[in-house]
Amino acid sequence: MNKKILIVDDNELIIEVMSYILINNGYDVSSLSTGDHVVEEVRKIHPDLLILDAVMPGLDGREICKILKYNKETRSLPVIICSAEDDLDDALTQEGAPNDILHKPFDMTALIDKVEFQLAA
Repeated sequence: MNKKILIVDDNELIIEVMSYILINNGYDVSSLSTGDHVVEEVRKIHPDLLILDAVMPGLDGREICKILKYNKETRSLPVIICSAEDDLDDALTQEGAPNDILHKPFDMTALIDKVEFQLAA
């Protein structure tokens, strides 16, 4: 059975590119364009990995990550935060931190390497 990945990004082009790359590498991909219903979607589809945009209107990826990491039902879900911000690496050491960070712009190899690493952990 293919691993399920949920992508949450307010940029439809990013969702399209990531989905294309991940589907062509054998993953099942779902997506949301806002962070408003991520927790409900995670409970519904039980993804193996979550890729979150750091900055979105409303709930941003960092806030969503903290919510998931503080919840005992979802704390073990690997989360990759995707961001163009260079100073986000410090977020990996804070409470409620994501498991990894993917810097935008990203290349296909970096995306696949990070996904494979998190799913193998």
